[in-house]
Amino acid sequence: MDLLQLLQTTPMVFITLCGLLGLMVGSFLNVVIHRLPRMMEQEWREQCASLDADPDPAQTSPAQTGSRYNLLVPRSACPSCGHQIRAIENIPVLSYLVLRGRCAQCKTRISPRYPIVEALTGGLSVFAAWHFGFGAAALTSLVFIWALIALTFIDFDTQLLPDSITQPLLWLGLLVNFSGTFTSLQSAVIGAVAGYLILWSVYWLFKLTTGKEGMGFGDFKLLAAIGAWLGWQVLPLTILLSSLVGAVVGITLILFAGRGRQIPIPFGPYLAGGGLIALFWGQSITQAYLGVAL
Repeated sequence: MDLLQLLQTTPMVFITLCGLLGLMVGSFLNVVIHRLPRMMEQEWREQCASLDADPDPAQTSPAQTGSRYNLLVPRSACPSCGHQIRAIENIPVLSYLVLRGRCAQCKTRISPRYPIVEALTGGLSVFAAWHFGFGAAALTSLVFIWALIALTFIDFDTQLLPDSITQPLLWLGLLVNFSGTFTSLQSAVIGAVAGYLILWSVYWLFKLTTGKEGMGFGDFKLLAAIGAWLGWQVLPLTILLSSLVGAVVGITLILFAGRGRQIPIPFGPYLAGGGLIALFWGQSITQAYLGVAL
């Protein structure tokens, strides 16, 4: 029995492999979440420096000083003592538990966010494998899930939704649905266009009414990507769910955490949450709603 046949006939093996892959990808997503915004900042500084005849030495980027900084280089290290993290210290979730959440060298506490991202990625990968079963839907949904996790935490940290993730995600969604994996290609194209234009219209309506910007352009692109993956039919559900969750979280932060009303709250994580719900249950929820409404 070859591996492909084993995965098709033994769901538990497929689910387990997806879970292990998800844990490893989650470890890499921690790197993406931490480094990608810094890489973007570095690129912006380089662009500004190229326009400045006398750049400020304090604003010199690592690339300009000869050091490389990307998703692979340099190796991950403790920010306190500079200890380079060995492979044995980088086993998803397990290493954090064995080290009791501290650096192996200086014993500085490590943020619990790292194992949370790893466990979340692994758990959602397992659920996707179980929900869809072996096939194109399960395998491609993993990419969709991983991208949404990275975007969620980057937006929480920086209020940025990088084009380097949202734009490929949109095009990949159209490509995945070329064979109707999640929806028809026509529905995917309409979903991409409608997803962008809906929030673009809300943005300009809010800006013309209040003179303020209510959201970023990254939110438009993220909803367009969700529409490209899941079709235009799930967009109302995604917007409704993300708005409700965002409103509840925002009010909670204002009332109980003392967060000021003027401090912006990133909308991307709630769009991503709505997109995940739509991925797994969007069709059934929409059909149930239409059945009741009709």
